[in-house]
Amino acid sequence: MICANCQQPVPEGSNFCCNCGAKQSAAPAVAPPPPQQTYVKRLVRSTNDRKIAGVCAGLADYFDLDPTIVRVIWLLATLIPGPNIIAYLILWLVLPEGQTRAYPRSAAVSS
Repeated sequence: MICANCQQPVPEGSNFCCNCGAKQSAAPAVAPPPPQQTYVKRLVRSTNDRKIAGVCAGLADYFDLDPTIVRVIWLLATLIPGPNIIAYLILWLVLPEGQTRAYPRSAAVSS
């Protein structure tokens, strides 16, 4: 504990400072809790789990899905007429590259 008056160390449990005689507070000062870290989830292209451009892996990480499921859905969506390939190319150009979490390559346990 530190004396608020003379800034000298005071033994724990003492009511008065040994150096200046100032009365010490009954409750020890408690440090405020550290500010909570907030994680902002960003939509980025994957740099560590990419097949073509990392768009599907980035979308999977953003929506907390498996990248294989997103790739299969995207493949099935390209069979339906529409701007699917153009949307992929736009995402490829617009999304910045970034690290996404790593998914295990196999469900088998190595021994």
